[in-house]
Amino acid sequence: MKSVLSERRTFHPQAVERREIAPAAGAAIRAAADAICITLGLDGDRVAAETLTDPRVVAAVRRYAQGLPGSIAAAVRPPSTSAGATIVGGLPVRETEIGRTPANWRAAAGRDGAAAPTAASLRLDIAMLLLAAAAGEPFGWRGQQGGRLVNNIVPAAGHEHEQSGASSSTLLAPHTEDAFHPERAHLLMLGCLRNHDMVGTTVSSVRQVELTAAERRLLAAPVLPILPDVSYGDAHDRATAPALPTLWHEGDIESADAATGLTTRYDPAYTPLDDADAEFRRAYARLSAELERVCRVAALVPGELLLVDNDVAVHGRVPFTARYDGTDRWLKRVNIRLPERRRRAAENRENGYGQQIVAPFRTVTERDTSDDRGSDEQP
Repeated sequence: MKSVLSERRTFHPQAVERREIAPAAGAAIRAAADAICITLGLDGDRVAAETLTDPRVVAAVRRYAQGLPGSIAAAVRPPSTSAGATIVGGLPVRETEIGRTPANWRAAAGRDGAAAPTAASLRLDIAMLLLAAAAGEPFGWRGQQGGRLVNNIVPAAGHEHEQSGASSSTLLAPHTEDAFHPERAHLLMLGCLRNHDMVGTTVSSVRQVELTAAERRLLAAPVLPILPDVSYGDAHDRATAPALPTLWHEGDIESADAATGLTTRYDPAYTPLDDADAEFRRAYARLSAELERVCRVAALVPGELLLVDNDVAVHGRVPFTARYDGTDRWLKRVNIRLPERRRRAAENRENGYGQQIVAPFRTVTERDTSDDRGSDEQP
């Protein structure tokens, strides 16, 4: 693990937590994914495979996830150290089977006339869902990658310089995943299929930064909104943009040990910082500098997962040169909700810019008691 950003390559003395899925448990995941695909005929059912929200798929994933070895749930539990991130090795990935890296997420999902995903890629989607279901509640976004539960992260021509997962030649700035939304993931799961160039994913924990009590107080005030990123289009232009706190602590945020319980919503690329006063901007800049200071870079290899606690750690990606020849970096991403974890009560009043979650794994009881600020339970 190295410190960031693109220009910095010094080693950081603290390592990110690492776990391993035992070979037998990894084989059980692969066997379960194979059984689901074969039993449901997913290889030949483009409609069911397109978003993976088909009730038959959801029911099968639930059932098979419950039968997986208990060690798998332990391996994908939330990160347990202040780093807010964990690397999990041992997912069976045979790179020779997955085919060429797709040109974009649509091609990866077989959308808009693109060829259907390879059988191996589809089985890895199901394997990711099985792991996510063992960790919590997988969900997607209606406005992102067509509502798919498993997103494909690949470089796309024409998007090299934007702040999204489709970029390549620019630094993807550290950020909270979907920081703009009150129903953002608690846990982010990134699975590596291919990474020949050892492109690094950056992670920085807000619980390892050093800020003054005054800086924490300033950043805990709701001063600026966070806007949806470009992958959601421009519908947010018609929605109210509420001011949000950058930092949160259930206790006294100014106390000496406040860092141990800090959480964050941080996305400088989509925060209108010029609208804040100089004092707030200085505090925000200090936080950014501290997140860079404690940053590490994880260059995943095929079969490795990166688990990011989305309330504690921000993540990004170092720049790289995409070749678009079928050998570029390819990750799969799943958003995970942890039903037992609660956030600030004030977030219940946010509109989420009208962005809807796709939550077929949410239980009936939770649906009955949840608010309707943006959930889409029946895709």
